[in-house]
Amino acid sequence: MLGSMLCLAALAAGPPSAPLTDPPKDGVELIALMRERYLGKWYRTLTFVQKTTLSTGKVETWYEAAELPGKLRIDIAPLEGKNTLLFRNDSLYEFKAGKLAEAKPLIHPLMVLGFDVYAQPVDTTAGQLRELGFDLTRLHEASWQGRPVYVVGAEAGDSVTRQFWIDRERLYFVRMLEPGKKDASVRVETQFNEYIPMGQGWLETEVRFMVGGETKMLEEYTEPRADVPLDPAIFDPSKWVPPGWVR
Repeated sequence: MLGSMLCLAALAAGPPSAPLTDPPKDGVELIALMRERYLGKWYRTLTFVQKTTLSTGKVETWYEAAELPGKLRIDIAPLEGKNTLLFRNDSLYEFKAGKLAEAKPLIHPLMVLGFDVYAQPVDTTAGQLRELGFDLTRLHEASWQGRPVYVVGAEAGDSVTRQFWIDRERLYFVRMLEPGKKDASVRVETQFNEYIPMGQGWLETEVRFMVGGETKMLEEYTEPRADVPLDPAIFDPSKWVPPGWVR
């Protein structure tokens, strides 16, 4: 009940209206616009429950908590299994049965583009995106799902080169395209869909992962809560602790 009331309050507040601005000249200027629009307004913590549907038909429940910038924890049900993915310090830590099974460097592009961009310096975001292989000097305008967007990383008509798409009015991330790892001619696509207002920012409630036009994984969010207190220990990669926010 309390979670529902908090969610409704967050939705009622709504994000800021869009001021008129000159179009950005490149990806760095666009990142700066995104940060400036929501500076001090975007939520800093977030929790939600995720229904994860795989292409095999298997359905899983994931419990996710984020602290911006740079921290994301995913606990895979059943929680008694203590199977957890932790993104922090541009690294991925994987726990199995409560024990650290793997740690490796990894910049999470969806965290950077969908969340961290609003909570960290422009130079940090730009550096991460360059390291991921995006050409920030290339920018053009297009349309996506009936709305105007900025496209960074590729020329108009190029749907294979690594690129990200940003809603022109609301300045949130909606799409990423990149070449396949095994076959560069195969398009790998990620979509952020079904956005809802969340406090003075936004939250996608559907994420679709596609390869060659076929959906391989679908994520659907429920019970989103913003700016909730989170125990710093849940993001500590040195030891596994229970996800205390889960009810």
